[in-house]
Amino acid sequence: MGDKELKVNEPTEGNGENFQKREKWTMVRCGWHWVSFDLLFATIGLGLINFTNYFDNEKTLLQILTIYFLGYAIVWALTIGISNQLPKNYFKLGQWILLLLISGLIYFGTTN
Repeated sequence: MGDKELKVNEPTEGNGENFQKREKWTMVRCGWHWVSFDLLFATIGLGLINFTNYFDNEKTLLQILTIYFLGYAIVWALTIGISNQLPKNYFKLGQWILLLLISGLIYFGTTN
């Protein structure tokens, strides 16, 4: 779904400067889909933990996922912090809130 948003910034064909822009744009596009793949497999893992007995040590896996999503949230927030400012950038680019929420819910789910 995010490819539609990325297409808006796709550089036109050409040589020289546009080649470097295309290279950077392609790297961003690959990163976007890498994160999508990563989140998909985390979701599948959480689904397997919740609905099956596939894993032997579910609590350890959940603790790892808690740290994993917390790390994502911290990196996201730090990246916004070191980037050029825009109005309400922490809320407009608020994926870190979702990642922090996921981390917190997994953590509190493992404390029972």
